Amino acid sequence: MKTATAVSILKSTIGNPVTRSILKSMSVYCERDGKNRIEVAIELYTGKREDACLACRVAEKIIRRVLVKGGEAFGLSEEEVKEKFKDSYWAKALASTVKGIAYFGVRRPFTAGAPYQVVWDVTTACNLRCKHCYSTSGKKREDEMNTEEAKQAIDKMARAGVTILAFSGGEPLVRRDIFELARYAADKGMYVAMATNGTLITKEMARKMKEAGIQFVQISLDGATAEVHDEFRGVKGAFERTVRGIKNCVEEGFFVEVSTTATRFNYKQIPEIIDLCEELGVNWFMVFNFVPTGRGKFIVENDLSPEEREELLKMLWNRSKTAKVQLLSTAPQFARVALQEEEKERSDEVVVPTHFYNPKLHGQLISLAEFIGGCGAGRFYLAMEPNGDLQPCVFFPLKIGNILEDDFEEIWRHNKILEELRNKDIIKKCGSCKYRYYCGGCRARAYGYFNDYLMPDPGCIYNKAEYLTAIKQICTKNI
Repeated sequence: MKTATAVSILKSTIGNPVTRSILKSMSVYCERDGKNRIEVAIELYTGKREDACLACRVAEKIIRRVLVKGGEAFGLSEEEVKEKFKDSYWAKALASTVKGIAYFGVRRPFTAGAPYQVVWDVTTACNLRCKHCYSTSGKKREDEMNTEEAKQAIDKMARAGVTILAFSGGEPLVRRDIFELARYAADKGMYVAMATNGTLITKEMARKMKEAGIQFVQISLDGATAEVHDEFRGVKGAFERTVRGIKNCVEEGFFVEVSTTATRFNYKQIPEIIDLCEELGVNWFMVFNFVPTGRGKFIVENDLSPEEREELLKMLWNRSKTAKVQLLSTAPQFARVALQEEEKERSDEVVVPTHFYNPKLHGQLISLAEFIGGCGAGRFYLAMEPNGDLQPCVFFPLKIGNILEDDFEEIWRHNKILEELRNKDIIKKCGSCKYRYYCGGCRARAYGYFNDYLMPDPGCIYNKAEYLTAIKQICTKNI
């Protein structure tokens, strides 16, 4: 798997030391224009903005050359580049990408200049009692940020250039000021998403969510039947209310993703859940990796074996070719499975699954999947606790700082834990796998099983021995 010509172009043009130094000097917040200077330059370039300070106008001339070269690397014309990045959210993501090259270079896999997404557990209060809850939610924590503190956190994320802010929990809809916070984030230019159990989403609630600026809704559904879902969620009637919530979100015009955490309780039902998603008209279906953390530690013996996960991912990949919804998974092995399956077909066009979307790549561009990478913890996203504590992802309870107390951008650029997570070559065993830049294993699962995020992910078919050792150790502790 040789590095693609496209990546070589990026390294020799945008990623060379001189250009990186210039881009880094531009990667600052412009007080006059109210955004990062690179983002302002992109808006000038695409014609979305006409007025800007002199420094931002100078930056636009440099960004113009950078984007033309970047477009060439990806086979896009200048007009296609301009059209794509007229969208304010794509422009913000592009600014973060350029900042990432400035600060970190053209790495394999890539690290953004700011988190593309922060998943914020705004509360641990919840109306359900899910067996696999990573945050052990139920009651509200005493140290939960108040409204003003929460707005300070949003200010810091917006200034840093975070593209997507996803409110989660607990159940975010039980927080009284959730719509005020959502609107505040939307007005700051962030794409606002929400992860919810869906049981509280009446037609009226869906309308309020839309008015608050929420655009993307992820709803958890852990079974194709009430029997399986309600057993998972700990409350009878949850399935019926969740399905009703999904319908209400679809009707209100949200981008809707249904998510399922795969365990031995339910993975055989996943084809039926996909059928239901197609029937309901949702946009995406996401299979979450089970991670033994929070309340989930108590059902670790029901995690999928490497063989079962491989079976599931192959099913997802084959089903994705005909499904009416886009199928994704947080299991980083999904990219490796897709590449291996397509190698058998010898296809010139490969769809490479990632956490966020499934890009179609042609010919030599297939190796750009190494650039996108697998596990995005600390590269593409961060998580935040109700009190502002930051961690690599929601399933990875390792504090790296606090947004109210520490410099958010400094943490992203220089935190030692994040730097180690970004280096796929130093992961034990996985670091020598030829698929390490496409996958690299789930670092949260390594941490959950071994208390060491650089250990192998025991969910991979290549790590069967590690899986058996991990299960034996945890089951012994639980006796």
